[in-house]
Amino acid sequence: MPPSRSLRLSTALLTGALLLGGLATAPAVADAPAATAATTGVRVNQVGYLPDGPKRATVVTTATQALPWQLRNASGALVASGSTVPRGADAPSGQSVQVADFSSYRSTGSGYVLSVDGNSSAPFDIRADLYDTLRSDSMAFFHHQRSGIAIDASLVGSAYARPAGHLGVAPNRGDTSVPCQATVCDYARDVRGGWYDAGDHGKYVVNGGISTWLVVNSFERAKRAGRDAALGDSTLRIPERGNGVPDVLDEARWELDFLMRMQVPEGKPYAGMAFHKVHDAAWTGMPLRPDQDAQPRELHRPSTAATLNLAAAAAQCARVFRPYDSAYADRCLSAARRAWTAAQADPALYAPASDGTGGGAYDDTRVTDEFYWAAAELYAATGESAYRDAVTSSSWHTSADAFSPYGFGWADTAALGRLVLATVPNGLPASDLARIRASVTAAADVHLSRMAAQGYAVPVPADGYFWGSNGEVANDAIVMAVAGELTGDGRYRAGALETMDYLLGRNALGVSYVTGHGETSSQNQHHRSWAHQLDASLPRPPAGSLAGGPNSALQDPVAQEKLTGCAPAACYVDDIGSYSTNEVAVNWNAPLAWLATYAAERTTTGGEPPTAACAVTYTVSNVWNTGFTATVTVKNTGPTAVEGWQLGWAYPGGQRVTSAWNATVTQNGTTVSARDADWNRTIAPGATASFGVQGTHTGSNPSPTAFTLNGSACA
Repeated sequence: MPPSRSLRLSTALLTGALLLGGLATAPAVADAPAATAATTGVRVNQVGYLPDGPKRATVVTTATQALPWQLRNASGALVASGSTVPRGADAPSGQSVQVADFSSYRSTGSGYVLSVDGNSSAPFDIRADLYDTLRSDSMAFFHHQRSGIAIDASLVGSAYARPAGHLGVAPNRGDTSVPCQATVCDYARDVRGGWYDAGDHGKYVVNGGISTWLVVNSFERAKRAGRDAALGDSTLRIPERGNGVPDVLDEARWELDFLMRMQVPEGKPYAGMAFHKVHDAAWTGMPLRPDQDAQPRELHRPSTAATLNLAAAAAQCARVFRPYDSAYADRCLSAARRAWTAAQADPALYAPASDGTGGGAYDDTRVTDEFYWAAAELYAATGESAYRDAVTSSSWHTSADAFSPYGFGWADTAALGRLVLATVPNGLPASDLARIRASVTAAADVHLSRMAAQGYAVPVPADGYFWGSNGEVANDAIVMAVAGELTGDGRYRAGALETMDYLLGRNALGVSYVTGHGETSSQNQHHRSWAHQLDASLPRPPAGSLAGGPNSALQDPVAQEKLTGCAPAACYVDDIGSYSTNEVAVNWNAPLAWLATYAAERTTTGGEPPTAACAVTYTVSNVWNTGFTATVTVKNTGPTAVEGWQLGWAYPGGQRVTSAWNATVTQNGTTVSARDADWNRTIAPGATASFGVQGTHTGSNPSPTAFTLNGSACA
């Protein structure tokens, strides 16, 4: 039940969380190590660095002059050396620091150690496959968090196996027939499945929506870049592997099915809207596996915010799932349309801040950003003018504040609409598209500027260490990664990769916030099942789980006891009772999984994105005084098949398309978008797809020179 940031933390949520903390503060077992005790002043990414990526370390020191650094391999041989750059006082960490940059060293190996002024770092690797394991581990988190299905030992190991939770098997009351809170409704709903939101057993649509969107978007971006093979079928440890559908989409579908079950049925009050959340009637104690939960479950009143999360995630589903399951894509689009219509009818149905018993309130009284996000996804899915008008008439469409200074999150979603419009081909005018893309790079530039000003290269503001700050860091990295995709500028990729350094040990505490990754990593995250610190028979969190991270507000009793006086970036304790610094959440692991997938991709261009895997030939076959016909041929020059395509271009002479064949072609201003026909949606490696257009001109008929295929530029 963690909020996205403390600035929007309701009093009711804090009150409920304090109650939860009171139940969760049993003494730690003797063998629980303190991951917050840094062993060295040389802070590195404890997993390692990519050969072609940035390689920097932060050194905690009172020295004011530059210091020599040495990089040695596993045999102790000196392989590189240089001098640090003094940075002086670093306000967020409260430390005096210097920075060592060894990015020019690109040889691969394991067991490297960086030494500065008599101190040595934790050992680390330099290799191209550095993030392959984290990619799968961070995505496996969602399978562990599944409700309504047994977690099988053959997939997760015996320590993490458990019976299905909340299916009505004693002692569960179950989620198969959940009644509403009193006065909310007079019927029950089957809302089984989905992901448990965090360390408790609640399921929240506003957290589920953004998390699903990020999981699906990680696949969509990789596919756009021609690097989706690592996310394909049989790449994750999930029950659906081998069904012919990419495993990442199978995992997202588990939550999507739940989100659609939360939609109010036809004939009922608020039909088409989404119930805000489902969880226990009262807070549960710890530890407690979900199958052992005897609490009654309750549906909570629908909200506009939840409804628009459903609309956005389901519209995205309609686009991305279509090549793999068109019937499911149709079902998603139907749910998205119903949700949008219902939200328009009730645009200000807010979740009450007082509804914080048994689960977080997740109250949000500003939903214009959710409207913008949902409209952008529906427009990208359908191309329909009604959704385009909703996009362009939104106050967020031209606002510089679409990218919040504190990053996007469950309560701040306008940035997601921008990312959709910037990367998914659409019919917006070329000038509008250029402005949208420029806003992405401008936001990324802000993040890079912050990183350059801080000793630990963190993209968040100095006052940005609030509840779930690690999720904010990963979200900011996504913005930088997309900016790199749009521009080809390697600075943005470097910035995104350096945020991974922060999460994995190059931080004020010298701790990796990701379980199982790094020499000194978080081990006692707040969770009811992964509760080894409370019960030695229970496991620690599985590898790939991200802790919420430093929270200077100290919003739980353990943090208040152990962290009083901490610098903002050091307000973290690896204790199961510190839910405000050490809980897990789907909306924090989702950007971690996105970022790990991005970082795991191989590059061959010194860190910049490779050239596009497509080539387009535009041939004018006939021209007369007011009209013309042309044949457009797109070739797949990449190693994998293109499943479903959309080609975009702009006419330099103001030409207008009047008809087309072998593709569905739409035009808005000078911008043209051509979608595949059903029979030519697949373009095998080396193969081509052709279609024709007929149009008008006003005396000049210059051919377009730039094309995009599924959002990426073609040669």
